[in-house]
Amino acid sequence: MKKSLISTAFTIVLFSILFACTQETKTEEETTKVPVKASLNPNGDSELALLMRGMYEEADRIKEQIKNNEEVTVELDHMKILTAHATEPEKAESNEFKAFAQLYLSRLEELKKAEKTEKVALYKSLVESCMSCHQAMCPGPLVRIKKLKL
Repeated sequence: MKKSLISTAFTIVLFSILFACTQETKTEEETTKVPVKASLNPNGDSELALLMRGMYEEADRIKEQIKNNEEVTVELDHMKILTAHATEPEKAESNEFKAFAQLYLSRLEELKKAEKTEKVALYKSLVESCMSCHQAMCPGPLVRIKKLKL
């Protein structure tokens, strides 16, 4: 009986170790997402704040694409700006924010479809839409957004 109990315990420990050492595999969708910066706020960041950091990174990449006369590519789902949870939900639910968000989204769509000769002006208009919103709603990121200017 003692030998059987030891054998059973050993088997359980062995399987526990093997199970703990298995590596999780990521789906293709998880590996193709644009990385978003980790939280800068010790209390955590809202979904909207993290999305906007990703939008900044993408705008900076688009700026380089335009400078290099390359095709403009958009990888993030910018429509989430309308539904992402905000640090101050009452601001994101306001008609003012929704109007700024819609303006941004329309500028982005225009930029994606633009001819090469129009891209610089449309990119500048896109960045200005960010500036206008942040001047009215959340001025903190303005210094950083100004770096996106061409």
